[in-house]
Amino acid sequence: MLTLYHHPFSPTCRFARLVLAEYDLTADLVVERPWDRRKEFLMLNPAGTLPVMLENDGPAICGGGVLLEYVDETRGPMAARRLMPDNPDGRAEMRRLVDWFLGKLDQEAVGPLLRERIYKIDMPKAVGGGAPDSTVLRAARANIRAHLRYIGYLAGSRNWLAGEHLSFADLAAAAELSVADYLGDVPWAQDENARAWYARVKSRPSFRQLLSETVRGLPPAQTYADLDF
Repeated sequence: MLTLYHHPFSPTCRFARLVLAEYDLTADLVVERPWDRRKEFLMLNPAGTLPVMLENDGPAICGGGVLLEYVDETRGPMAARRLMPDNPDGRAEMRRLVDWFLGKLDQEAVGPLLRERIYKIDMPKAVGGGAPDSTVLRAARANIRAHLRYIGYLAGSRNWLAGEHLSFADLAAAAELSVADYLGDVPWAQDENARAWYARVKSRPSFRQLLSETVRGLPPAQTYADLDF
């Protein structure tokens, strides 16, 4: 049995859920608010970060990168569609891009948007809750344009972001952008290659679970759940 500790709008948690869905795996979902610093959760992951997955009585699997490797090692050889490239060069490029999207894109653009516009709604003032910081939002919206151009470059020169086949890299990028897309903060008109690539990923059955979720008091952008946006 799989249990996934997650937050519905954490990009890395969304990535984890896409990975599980693409490998036809079902997990019991436990919503965790990382700012609460629950003792029971910290015993699973002292870093206090999400996602964290448990399988039966095994050790905690912490973080998106660790989770993808675990799922592929344990289920990949039997999967009908494997998301790990079959050669060392392809795997290296896929891992580089996963790190880029879950790391650099998140830190520079999506993470600040998430914190300022979604997390702060529920966070107590004592731990940073309150009104969004407009300076942070301006910087994040400027940064996402550069990242969208890079995604457009990759999508325009390859069949999928890391190569010829769908891989974990596509899920990582799409998971990140899905949060900014919910907020209406992705300038899709800027890059047609990026928009067309995202429409392909967004149309996959694994994405349906994400498109159905909403934030209390903050409705999604008009085209968020539109597959032909």
